[in-house]
This record gives sequence, structure tokens and C-alpha cells, in this order.
Amino acid sequence: MARLEEAVVAEVSASLRLFRGARALRERLQAEATQAGLALGALAWAPTALAALALARCPTTIRQGAFSERLDALPLPALSAARAHHAMLSRLGCRHLGELRRLPRAALARRFGPGLLAALDCAYGARPEAHEWLTLPERFDARLELPYRVEHAPVLLSFAEALLRQLCAFLCARHAGVRALRLAWQHDAMRPRDVADSGELEIATADTTRDMRRLSGLLAEHLGRTTLAAPAGEIRLSADTVLPLEELSAGLLPGAHEPQEHTTTNALLERLSVRLGAGQVREGRLQEDHRLDHMQRWHAWPAPPAAAAAIRRPPGPQPTWLVEPPQPLRSDAREQPTYCGPLTLVSGPHRIETGWWQGPGGLQTRDYFVYRSATRGLLWVYHQRPSSSAPATGWFLHGVFA
Repeated sequence: MARLEEAVVAEVSASLRLFRGARALRERLQAEATQAGLALGALAWAPTALAALALARCPTTIRQGAFSERLDALPLPALSAARAHHAMLSRLGCRHLGELRRLPRAALARRFGPGLLAALDCAYGARPEAHEWLTLPERFDARLELPYRVEHAPVLLSFAEALLRQLCAFLCARHAGVRALRLAWQHDAMRPRDVADSGELEIATADTTRDMRRLSGLLAEHLGRTTLAAPAGEIRLSADTVLPLEELSAGLLPGAHEPQEHTTTNALLERLSVRLGAGQVREGRLQEDHRLDHMQRWHAWPAPPAAAAAIRRPPGPQPTWLVEPPQPLRSDAREQPTYCGPLTLVSGPHRIETGWWQGPGGLQTRDYFVYRSATRGLLWVYHQRPSSSAPATGWFLHGVFA
């Protein structure tokens, strides 16, 4: 794909079979351009780029017949190199490219320069064309001036969706996706003096995506909880980091192995995180530690990427929720713990004696058990053995399993 004067040209001969022919490709281009908010002035097909540009400039000309005959019937202004000499060529009786092509080449080059002959040869395929193909930038940044002043943040969504469509098209061309993007708005010049000239909104996803519906829904959730300090007159959408997106093939039958299942779960958690507030949706991660109650840590979702090094798995089950500080339990006549009634032993004990590096108060000398309560479910209980840091003994509730 390359820019050629006021047009964009693309070499599609090798892709026609993939898109099921030229007509299907043309219809898809027109439909997706309309969806992206782009207005196609004209669309033309030809064996050469200059010929396609000339045909696009003259949409009312006859499109039937041989390629050279169609070009011969075009007026001189269809070719930019001939347009510059249109007045002189008209006085010579040349009004169409076919008439110009039949003039003596040597005399034509002396009178009008070699550029005119070179453009003719390239248009008719007698000389190869060389294009400087377009390369996409490393980051996405697009702005849109609003047609009127917007006072409420949710109204910005209808305008931001046009920029989102551009972003998704950019990512599709890069075979990439994003995990973070920024929507910024410029406040109106008539704002109060104590209001900043702009505002912005950071949006993060759990995985790399370029799904338009997902990004639009997440942006709508954020804008629904945003208040504009002043009316906005311009918005800007940017994505500084573009990540490779692995294309996964769909399976024949639906199931948990489908990529859409993972994506749908992440989209749901993203919306819950926005609605409930940052930190209300959390994700558990294992971490290396000899103290059992420190071998897991809950992060605000989505959690940062896990370390590449392998982490030692806990020697026993880890509770879903820790009880901090541990809650003392009563003992029955057999010196067994009770909690809302008698408890049934499931597993244990797992003995630890660690934490000495934290000082005298950090030493842990405990025996951990898993008990079942008829009314409270599975419980994580430990028995404190006497030590220098905890001379008293007893039973403590330290966690609850979901």
C-alpha cells in the first residue's frame, strides 16, 4: 500500500483469491470504510497504479473493453503529468490520452520533457512503477474536534468510537493489540480559571486485545463514572505500547478450551473492576516464602505479570481468605479446637518453625490443620507451640476456604 498523489493504491492481485474475487474485495472495502467513518471518493482497478488513479478520477468513463482502450478514452487531466501541459496539448488537438500517445515520442520528449513520456509508459504498463510503500508508526495517536461543546463525559463515547474504529484498524494492520490506551479531552477556552485545560482517562485490559466491542464497553464504563470539570471541545485517543497479538484458531465445538471463553471472562472482570472500584476485584498469586501465611498475596485485578522464575508450591492447601489477626479458638475437653460447634479434622498437622529473620517477634512455631465445620465449611487452623516469641499456646483460626 502506498500514497499516490491524492489516492491510496494497493497491489491486490495476489490476494484476490483470499477475498473471493475483485467484486467481493471492493464491496468489503466500501463497507469497512463506511464503518470506520471514512468516505471513499472513488474506487478503480487497473494493472498499474497510475492507470487506476486516472480511472478513479473519471468515474463516468466507459469501464468495458481492453485496458489500453479504456485509458485511451480518458481526458488529458486524468494523468497529472499531462494536466500540466493541458492548454498546449489542446491547441495541438490532443484531448484524450490515446491521442497524446499517438504523437511522435521524440518530438513529445523534446517539447514537454521526459517526465510526460515516463508517466504515459508507467500508466500503460510499458515501464515498471516504483512506490514508496507506507509503513505504520509504532504508536497510535488520533484526535477529533467535536462538533459542539460536550458537558457530560458519557456523551464523549459516541465520538470516541470513531477513534476506536481507527485504532482497531491500525492494530489489525499491525497484527497487534493493546493492553492500555488513553482518552484525553481538551476543555473549552471559556472554562473557569481554576479548571485545568485538559483531562484524561487511562484504560487497561487484562490481556492483549483489539476487540472493538470490548474496548467500547470498557470505555463506556469509565466514562459513566467520570465528571467533566468543564465542557470539552476536542478528544484524543492514543496507545503508546502496541503488543503482538497471537491469532488463535477457533475450535469445531464450543468449550472451555475456546479462546473466546478466556476473553469473555476477562471482559467481565474488567467491567466489574470499573463498577466496584479499583482493588475490589482481586487476584491471588503465589510468592516464595517459608511462612505459610505469606505464600500467597492478593493483588488488584489484573495483577502484574508473574515472575519468570518457578515458585515453590505450598506444602498444603492455601485458604481463600486469611483471618488477620488470627482469631483465638476455644478447646473442648480433649484439647481439640471448636468453632460454632465441634470440628472434624481433614488434614494435618503441618509443622513449621520459621520467621526467625524477622526478629524475636517474628518467629513462628505452629502446627497447621484443615478442619471442617458443619456450619462454617473448611477452616485453616493452627496450634501455637510455646516459643520465645509466643510463650502461650492455643488454637487459632487463620483462614477460611471458599
